[in-house]
Amino acid sequence: MSIRDIQGGVTIDILVVPRASRERFGPVHGDRIKVSVTSPPVDGAANEAIVKLIAKRLGVANAAVKVLTGLSSRRKRVQVMGVLPDTVGEMVQ
Repeated sequence: MSIRDIQGGVTIDILVVPRASRERFGPVHGDRIKVSVTSPPVDGAANEAIVKLIAKRLGVANAAVKVLTGLSSRRKRVQVMGVLPDTVGEMVQ
């Protein structure tokens, strides 16, 4: 699983499933965490849904979550400030 410790938070490699029937954080798919959102991948709607879902699941503010790479791809890297790698690992299992 690609969760990296950075100063003040973590980066997480995710695989996004847009237009899913329900929102979900996990399970691990290969070396990425699968994140399913109901929003379509249009005009950044899926990216906004990803930020909200991850923030809610990890108990941080939406502003603490940022999509770093892959804005128009299913494979993304997100940064989450204010959490530890172990916390993210526990939420996925």
